[in-house]
Amino acid sequence: MRLSTKGRYAVMAMVDLAHHSRGTPVALAEIAERQDISLSYLEQLFAKLRRQVLVRSVRGPGGGYLLAKPAAETRISEIIAAVDEPLRATRCTPGSPQGCSIKGARCMTHNLWEALSEQISLFLESVSLEDVCEQRVEVRSFALAAE
Repeated sequence: MRLSTKGRYAVMAMVDLAHHSRGTPVALAEIAERQDISLSYLEQLFAKLRRQVLVRSVRGPGGGYLLAKPAAETRISEIIAAVDEPLRATRCTPGSPQGCSIKGARCMTHNLWEALSEQISLFLESVSLEDVCEQRVEVRSFALAAE
């Protein structure tokens, strides 16, 4: 399972916006340059972010984008959902009694992958833009116990 480019770039751009805005609009061209993301691609992503009221645009000289709400109130999960990026580890539709096998049954590992998807969702819901900007997201390493 992998987060798509859309989701990763949307999060990168929003973190950049939160970090550089300081109450003044930030031009997409600046974000594109700092993050090495195509400007036209950012324009598409920000149109979706604007429709979901995660950012607001300011027109005219000195215009650009601002966060629609404080960084502490913007969840990473909201950003990913805004660009239409479902994160799931199963091939099945979440919550559906229908499985992903040819005969419609659930595979033996279905519950494992569904639980993983739930943990990813919970984690992304627990992290705000502010957490990322302030580097409050911890990297935990899970060492396997030697037998």
